[in-house]
Amino acid sequence: MIFMDAATLWNHYTKDPTLSYTAWSFGAVPDKLAALVVAGTKQATTSLYELYAVDQEPLPMVGGYSVILNSKEEAVCIVQTTKVTILPFQEVTEAMADIEGEGDRSLAYWRDVHLEFFQEEAKTIGKTFDESMFVVFEEFQLVYPI
Repeated sequence: MIFMDAATLWNHYTKDPTLSYTAWSFGAVPDKLAALVVAGTKQATTSLYELYAVDQEPLPMVGGYSVILNSKEEAVCIVQTTKVTILPFQEVTEAMADIEGEGDRSLAYWRDVHLEFFQEEAKTIGKTFDESMFVVFEEFQLVYPI
């Protein structure tokens, strides 16, 4: 597979100047998770709500585009956000864990992996993570390459 930067991949996808995108990689294991998106297995991601304010980044928006990057900051694919749900960590459901597509796709696996990840993320902003903290559950569809 030939990789390119985000702008080049975006220009392969569209020349429409009215469309914009963000470019990012998954936090934990970016290459593995990006591969799951390309395979169609991973159709959602979860992030810690409080980090958006700290990082001064806007929340994902339905209809928004993202170029998914690998660990080398190379563009892997483009997704479009289809739904954004903000909820306490403890309210994430089995169905949500399934479409996130990681591990055995169970809620137990999702909780174990994300609990550890969010504990570390919260420490970076001087917080202690607890399961009542809000997370952003972003659903998306792969739009390029298909």
